[in-house]
Amino acid sequence: MTVFAPWVSEQPLRCLFINNMLIDAYIGVFPHELNVTQRIRVSVAFGVPDRNDLEVGQDDLSRTVSYEHVVRLVHQIIAEGHVRLVETLAERIAAGVLADQRVQVVRVKIEKLDVFEEIESVGVEIERRQKIA
Repeated sequence: MTVFAPWVSEQPLRCLFINNMLIDAYIGVFPHELNVTQRIRVSVAFGVPDRNDLEVGQDDLSRTVSYEHVVRLVHQIIAEGHVRLVETLAERIAAGVLADQRVQVVRVKIEKLDVFEEIESVGVEIERRQKIA
């Protein structure tokens, strides 16, 4: 479930995504969350410039952003060490994805999976955009 409306953009955007990446992370503010990992689920969607005609583009990786790059970025940020807030983790991932100037907008969703027995997940979803020069 997302609370965000579809991306509003004057130029057409292609939406690329990684969904439901399961990973163990050192995250949390409470004493029982220190020095132990927790299962989290990470989803990232990002918009890159696209065409709005019917012409098929070049079948070449240079016209898009590699999913593998984003997956490696998530692993790298999590490997940097303990993060107190899921919001901070989401912001770091968003900033990393937006470092590629082709990415115009990014949405990051972080879910902690084992916080409450009766709840599937808790977390945050953020959206960030390239700064307009």
